[in-house]
Amino acid sequence: MAASLLITEFTDPACPFAFSAEPARLRLRWLYGDQIEWRLRMVVLSESPHDYEARGFTPERQQEAKAGKKIRLQRRYGMPIDTRRRPRMIATVHACRAVVAARLRAPDRERALLRRLRIHTMAGEPIDEPAVIARAAREAGIEPMTLFRAEEDDPSVDVALREDMAAARAPSAGSLALPHKLAPGPRYTCPSYEITRPGGDWPRFDIPGFQPLEVYEAAIANLAPELERRPAPADVAEVLEWAGEPLAAAEVAAICGIDRDHAEAELAAVATGQQGWWSLEGAAAEKIAA
Repeated sequence: MAASLLITEFTDPACPFAFSAEPARLRLRWLYGDQIEWRLRMVVLSESPHDYEARGFTPERQQEAKAGKKIRLQRRYGMPIDTRRRPRMIATVHACRAVVAARLRAPDRERALLRRLRIHTMAGEPIDEPAVIARAAREAGIEPMTLFRAEEDDPSVDVALREDMAAARAPSAGSLALPHKLAPGPRYTCPSYEITRPGGDWPRFDIPGFQPLEVYEAAIANLAPELERRPAPADVAEVLEWAGEPLAAAEVAAICGIDRDHAEAELAAVATGQQGWWSLEGAAAEKIAA
């Protein structure tokens, strides 16, 4: 069955706001499943570490400017973010190019690669280093050379990346009416959604910047009121089985519609937790079977 809605998501693997918005995105995936098609577009927050340095940002100043913000994001939204000072500034263009290469060469693993890159960068790893990108690719089920060959030998990868960047820097008229949700340029901040019905001359609902879940649900209800909503999961174990990958307690809580403390208590009874991520692997899966 063809999807009833198309959501184009503008994002970057190094954005802590996009990372903190993952619980809302996963909640939408749970509710609507294949009724919504998702497409990614890479914003590229920086093409070189010097992009930040030219604006007066150093790791020390970044720590001063962003540590408090990251701590507030972590406390409010609960996603695992390492707030310690980074040893150097990073460029995000290489990780974004890898995601675009996956889109062209391994499209069924594009989202998985973005996910792994996000997790690595929020853990404090430099995702502009080939070794980190390669590790994220292997974790996402991609042979790393598939990405690197695409980058070196296939000009279509860079063309697609530049198209993503241009689209991110051409916000819609509706988005321009909300300049406080845009970055200078102007450009979309992460995550920004463009929501429409695929094919034909349909209206589009654009949602720039980080927003509450209810904003996305209202847009979906107006554009496609016929969409069916999946019932709430029976328990946290059902959520982890559905995801097929480790989830943060905040993500499980959002999908279940419960608070994080409640989710963590339920997860501790049936799952294995490591560095803020929960899974049903090993002994935890045996608890469910018993």
